[in-house]
Amino acid sequence: MKGSQSSLYQELQDLITKHQKELALLQALSNTELKQQPAPDKWSALECMEHLCRYGDFYLPEVKRVGQSAAKSKADRFKSSWLGEYFAASMWPKEGFKTMNTFKNMNPSLSDTRMEVLEQFETQLKAWAILVADLKDRDWQKTKTGISISSMIKLRLGDTLRVVFYHNERHMRQAFRAAGLES
Repeated sequence: MKGSQSSLYQELQDLITKHQKELALLQALSNTELKQQPAPDKWSALECMEHLCRYGDFYLPEVKRVGQSAAKSKADRFKSSWLGEYFAASMWPKEGFKTMNTFKNMNPSLSDTRMEVLEQFETQLKAWAILVADLKDRDWQKTKTGISISSMIKLRLGDTLRVVFYHNERHMRQAFRAAGLES
């Protein structure tokens, strides 16, 4: 991605708003509908939300930590690194996209997922909205964050935000399919 930081900021805010509206639709469903797996080896809507919360538990504090010390942005431009672009593009759902295996500690099907996960995700979305707004004038290109899969790999802050929200989009769509809200 090559463009302005302000356009990326707006894209992220739009995704947060979209996910908040979609979450409200999921919250209106019954426990049975949310726990229904579309196939034996597929996640339920609730498991999708648990998965997103686990990633939020890593990325929210990481982005907040590095964001607090990030320098002010001197220019309104952002260019992804090749690795950041790769990770972000791999997260964005595409027609006919392949499923990806997740790490064991991020796999919700190995635990007892509870309804409270919807409230937890709602809280995380609110925290993301505040955090992204607080970081609006920070340098998203020079600031680096750790990532969940390796402490040795660092991504630009803007790339990390894209990965997180594209990952959210991917699994929100999956949750909708699992709950029968989307064909």
